[in-house]
Amino acid sequence: MPDKLSAGRPEFKEALKFWFKLGWISFGGTAGHIAIMHDFLVDKKKWISNSRFFHALSICMLLPGPEAQQLAIYIGKQLHGRKGGLAAGTLFVLPSMFILLGLSIIYVSYGNLPWIYAMFNGLKPAVIAIIIGALFKVGQKSLQGVLHYVVAGIAFVCIFFFNIPLLTIIIATILLALLIRYIFPRVLKVDAGQEEQLASNEQEYFVNKFSVTENQFELKQLLMQLLVFLLLWLLPLAFFYLFSPDFLFWKTLILFFTQTAFFTIGGSYTVMPYVAQFAVGKLNWLSKSQMVDGFALAETTPGPLIIVVGFVGFMAGFNHFHASIAMGSIALFATIFYTFLPCFLYVFAGGPLIEKSHGSEIVSQILKLVTAAVVGVILNLTLFLGKDVVFPGGLSWHHLNVLSTVWIGVTLVLMQRFKLNVIYLILLSLALGLLRFVLKV
Repeated sequence: MPDKLSAGRPEFKEALKFWFKLGWISFGGTAGHIAIMHDFLVDKKKWISNSRFFHALSICMLLPGPEAQQLAIYIGKQLHGRKGGLAAGTLFVLPSMFILLGLSIIYVSYGNLPWIYAMFNGLKPAVIAIIIGALFKVGQKSLQGVLHYVVAGIAFVCIFFFNIPLLTIIIATILLALLIRYIFPRVLKVDAGQEEQLASNEQEYFVNKFSVTENQFELKQLLMQLLVFLLLWLLPLAFFYLFSPDFLFWKTLILFFTQTAFFTIGGSYTVMPYVAQFAVGKLNWLSKSQMVDGFALAETTPGPLIIVVGFVGFMAGFNHFHASIAMGSIALFATIFYTFLPCFLYVFAGGPLIEKSHGSEIVSQILKLVTAAVVGVILNLTLFLGKDVVFPGGLSWHHLNVLSTVWIGVTLVLMQRFKLNVIYLILLSLALGLLRFVLKV
């Protein structure tokens, strides 16, 4: 098979424009992020093939931290090297950080502003529609046989009805794939005609399954990356040691969120209960009601849902330093820096291993099954987020929100039939939410 890239490399300026836009419109958590990235990078621009996209996503789901940001870092690095990865990962988080900072300041200054929540409530149906559209697209390309449909269904049942952690589902899927490969190896193989068609389609993409875009693993390079990471980690800590009157607070905050970034695996819904338990129950940084408000604020901002840790950091600094907005803001920046910094290390240091695993038939077959399980997880996220939008008062027809349900349908039509830009959908939805607030509907 050819190993040359058939499509031209996209200009860095064009990629930068997309990563910047993604940071402002990536509502809906992991499922929403995957939807927007897949639609633009795979379907519209053909910058990366479907196989490479989901291969990387499956591996990112095994890592601690927000998998969508790690996927963005990986794709950015494949397209434009180190600068591409840094740009993609940074712009993925930066807009939501500043939005959350603004909302946090408003929160402590004026309390809950109903019209702001009303605007973002108007946005939620559009987010659900975006995720539904992604679910069908991803399912069509990822479910390649009966086994894949069965695995997707089992994954959905496990997480939706039994609340089994995502990491457990993925590990179980890997073990199942190994077992099937040992007992019935033919079940995992794609038929020759389909394989040839898939290989032919790969040539349309800049980064495809035949691309060679990573150097071999080098110990010297790994040590250098670890050294840079350590220096970046120590820099703010040293600053607080030299200039802060209360170094103990900053050390506790930095160590806690570093630990959170390294040891919480399984996505935002695994991280958030862990953070809430320690921040509220043990460290007393904020109250339980403030933590709940933080979840609401995080859900109304673009970016990963784990961005809620920024609000926790803000309230920790605000409360500890006697209602200081300045110290709360610094705490928010420090929290987000230490939460997301490890993501760059994972992808930059592990990039060669990801590339090496892509050429392996065993790994490819296993990760195709993992991708099928991911489809089940996205379906769960769709229903998990959608039920509160469609049935805000509980799962009963008496609590059906007709306007939200209608807007989900309208948004789907606007996206699928008329190909309306996501930005316009977001603006329309925000305006609808504000109009509903004014008219009290």
